[in-house]
Amino acid sequence: MTGRAGGSTAGRTSPSAPARRSPVSDDAGAVTVEAALALCALTVFLVLALGALVAVAQTMRCADAARELARLAARGEPDRGRAVAARLAPSGARMELVPDGDTVTALVSARLVGPLPLTVDGRAVAALEGVGSP
Repeated sequence: MTGRAGGSTAGRTSPSAPARRSPVSDDAGAVTVEAALALCALTVFLVLALGALVAVAQTMRCADAARELARLAARGEPDRGRAVAARLAPSGARMELVPDGDTVTALVSARLVGPLPLTVDGRAVAALEGVGSP
């Protein structure tokens, strides 16, 4: 008797054997996507960090320019103060000098990024020299 019960089992899988997966699985490329997202996040972080450093540096330049403008204006040399402040301030900075009684206030402001409405400023107050002296 040539029954099929005792025949070869080649090509058949037993119910307990794990199913074979194809070389191209469902999660192929997931590591690449995760790496790309991590690089994008790192790039955004670095751009924001550099922007913050630039903002701090520009604020310091505005404060220095305002200090010199106020000091020289208090000595009676506002034109020289504007020239010195223009060299110290960021390019395109706006300078304002406001006398108020026996003091003078200098405000220097500059835009950080052209299209965005972000500005930094520096403010300084100095007492006028020779006011109240006998």
